[in-house]
Amino acid sequence: MRTKNPLMYVGLSAVVLLSVGPLYFMLVMASRVNDEIVALPPPFSLGGELFPNLDRVFGNADVLFGQALLNSLLVASVATVCVVVTSSLAGFAFAKLKFRGRNALLLFVIGTMMVPVQLGLIPLYMLMTKLGLSGGLPSVTLPFVVAGFGVFMMRQFAEQAIPDEMIEAARVDGASTFRIFFSIVFPALRPAAAVLGLLTFMERWNDFLWPYLTLDAEHPTVQVALSRLSSGYYSDQSLIMAGTFIGTLPLVVVFIVFGRQIIGGIMEGGLKA
Repeated sequence: MRTKNPLMYVGLSAVVLLSVGPLYFMLVMASRVNDEIVALPPPFSLGGELFPNLDRVFGNADVLFGQALLNSLLVASVATVCVVVTSSLAGFAFAKLKFRGRNALLLFVIGTMMVPVQLGLIPLYMLMTKLGLSGGLPSVTLPFVVAGFGVFMMRQFAEQAIPDEMIEAARVDGASTFRIFFSIVFPALRPAAAVLGLLTFMERWNDFLWPYLTLDAEHPTVQVALSRLSSGYYSDQSLIMAGTFIGTLPLVVVFIVFGRQIIGGIMEGGLKA
């Protein structure tokens, strides 16, 4: 039986404090006025200006923060679903299906992960312009419905988690490839799919550079809206902190709601492997 170690609890408490501390301090700053934010020593308790500051954030006609939240939620959700589905299908194909050129295609997919994102911004912007998609939400969604990292991750998980004998038994029973995928493969890939979905959602939610380049003023995302809050000759720190708090809150909620299922799925997948 494992004995309780006080140092372990001290270490866990320190990790929790370092993780939650910045979020709490951001909430404190969002509930204060600018004079209190720059005071020394800084305040560590909640103030009474949180809801007025939030009202100013959503009432700013130049920022469109409410629409930005909906846009980011739509873009991140669509991209997450598409990446999980396409990566699961491609990962299954690379791991368990035999076809000519499989290794070469896999190397090509891995090679796309080595190309810096900044190198593709100009060609991608030209492509979106020629397709007539520049300025709208499809321009920040379509380029990210497939991810090389996701394909490689699902391929590695499928290679270890799904026995070849199980697939062969399903073929003997007359199951088609798609029936095998949806009935056998995808349920086994759920642990990895949950982790990939969380990572993809966070990546798309936090993306700034590409939406900043391609979206027009009427279709901002959260990160673009936050940049508008901090632009100008004078920066209203309480307004920026209030917007940052609202922009961070959905990620915290997603992790709280789905974190246990993700961790439980990882443990389940590890036991099966």
